[in-house]
Amino acid sequence: MRLFSYFLGILLLICSSCAVTKHKNIPYVLTENTDLTSHIFQPKKETTKLHPVLIFVHGGNWNSGKKETYGFLGRNFAKKGVVSVIPDYTLSPKANYEKMTQEIAKNIVWVKKNIENYGGNPQQIYVTGHSAGGHLVALAVMNPKYGIDQNNISGIILNDAAGLDMFSYLQKNPPTSENNYLTTWSNDPNTWEKASPINYMSENTPSILQYWGSKSYLSIIEANQDFYNTLEEFQPNLEKIVLKKKHVPMVLQYIWPWSKRYDEILHFMDTTKTSN
Repeated sequence: MRLFSYFLGILLLICSSCAVTKHKNIPYVLTENTDLTSHIFQPKKETTKLHPVLIFVHGGNWNSGKKETYGFLGRNFAKKGVVSVIPDYTLSPKANYEKMTQEIAKNIVWVKKNIENYGGNPQQIYVTGHSAGGHLVALAVMNPKYGIDQNNISGIILNDAAGLDMFSYLQKNPPTSENNYLTTWSNDPNTWEKASPINYMSENTPSILQYWGSKSYLSIIEANQDFYNTLEEFQPNLEKIVLKKKHVPMVLQYIWPWSKRYDEILHFMDTTKTSN
């Protein structure tokens, strides 16, 4: 039965590719030293109605990962009527968290200006990320210094996000050269505080849908619970979904088009449509 489900999933993935147009390596930042691009997945069915937009930022401990790994997520959302944008960004040790966040903010700005050319609705933009990607999208949107008008973001979807309170984590686990953490975060507690999305909540924070795994890393579980508890002051009706999964399976579940996560996120989009 498990083998049958596997091959059925592969067949559905192949079929979903036929219903989607993939735009590869679309530049969102071009300079002499930087060439940052996104893959954009667009529903193939022609319609005059613009589709909601989802920007997905991959994880990888801020020093690994690539957008090419997550085509399954882009295709599955596009098949369900969502224009999906998967950007790359500069990883540590070539960049620290600040540069990464700036790049994700630039991607959001680019999407707002250009996504209508790909069938996306610039008035209905959502951001999501797994692990380190969750940290980057939250910080890019929630910290005003990155220049994102929070009214332009309809919602934030955090998938087992890491780094939501780097100040507390790094106080207990000071950064070393392991995992390039000294490059990513420095050894300055003031920097850790500035890098923590938990410190930027306000009445302007877009609606947040929060996922975390009950079998994930303890630091992620604790930070997500603290983030949720703090956010309740501003969003008393916010939703959290805790799943009995480890950290990596929290994103791998999106391989399967029938995952309940798609229905949950589409419902979240349907109830948070309005942005300016």
